[in-house]
Amino acid sequence: MLRRTARLLLSIVMLMVAGLTGVVATAGAAQADDCYTWSRTLSQGASGADVTQLQIRVAGYPGYGGVLAIDGAYGPATTAAVKRFQSAYGLAADGVAGPATFSKIYALQDSDCTPAHFSYAELNDCNSTWSGGAVSATTAKSNALRTMWKLQAMRHALGDQPITVTSGFRSYACNDAVGGSSSSRHLYGDAADLGAGPHSLCKLAQQARYHGFNGILGPGYPGHNDHTHVDHRSSRYWSAPSCGI
Repeated sequence: MLRRTARLLLSIVMLMVAGLTGVVATAGAAQADDCYTWSRTLSQGASGADVTQLQIRVAGYPGYGGVLAIDGAYGPATTAAVKRFQSAYGLAADGVAGPATFSKIYALQDSDCTPAHFSYAELNDCNSTWSGGAVSATTAKSNALRTMWKLQAMRHALGDQPITVTSGFRSYACNDAVGGSSSSRHLYGDAADLGAGPHSLCKLAQQARYHGFNGILGPGYPGHNDHTHVDHRSSRYWSAPSCGI
């Protein structure tokens, strides 16, 4: 908590300095994060690993039914996602990722790159190694990180109230133990089951349509009356009949 507070304060100082100087060319030297530091302002036409890192963090803002490609190319879709992210946090929505945008991201994430309100442990109660699934442990963990950032966007859109993850990554053994489908997206680390809390299961399923999830299953779909499921499958499949989806 103290570390996160310190990061937030430093981010505020960075914004104040940017306002006083009037021009800041890069995200640069006085960074406020232990995870990843952007060293340049990014805008449409840019490409590289730093664009990929940005895309992971704004992938929850693709617009209704959209999915932002994490491809390292700053095109129109990335520009639009950055604008939505900026607008969601009260920043100037110009689609250019500069110091103010990066400072907000730094304030939102922990030192392991996860968003502040979600954790790797929360997305994996199967094992500690992320192994035994349909993809490598590295890929499964990377997929889970992308899921968390989409959930962070969804959480913010729902008034910053908690979202409870009841199941994330599963190895084949864990999946068999709970009677999961042999083709379950949980085996890939890119799925999360969400339980009811401040928001109903239907509200979660309805909101998920705006945050980059191709797979949404919820109340009314067989076996999903007690949770809402979201995932990153390759093509859209939404079914929560009791929720109008």
